[in-house]
Amino acid sequence: QVRLEESGGGLVQPGGSLRLSCVASGIAFSSYAMSWYRQAPAKERELVATTSSSGRIIKSADSVKGRFTMSRDNARNTVSLQMNSLIPEDTATYYCNANWNQRNYWGRGIQVTVSS
Repeated sequence: QVRLEESGGGLVQPGGSLRLSCVASGIAFSSYAMSWYRQAPAKERELVATTSSSGRIIKSADSVKGRFTMSRDNARNTVSLQMNSLIPEDTATYYCNANWNQRNYWGRGIQVTVSS
């Protein structure tokens, strides 16, 4: 059974930081491209960042460049998203995604709220 479990979300003040983590099980993790997506209320889901199977950043949203850093640890089947200088517009549900060879899996999502 494939499982992607996100953790690390919560409420933070503007300018603060959070670190999201996603632990994968049931897949050959090191074969998969991993991504973080987010979806704000009444908006479409958008890509935050994607890493290749080796950890190279393939793509990241312009809105998070310089503030968010994505990394992965293939030995621990984990991807992380370090989010700094958070702004209210970063408020959303954040989803972990695994994709390889037409196989696509999603986590259940975790809420991040940036508010004073």
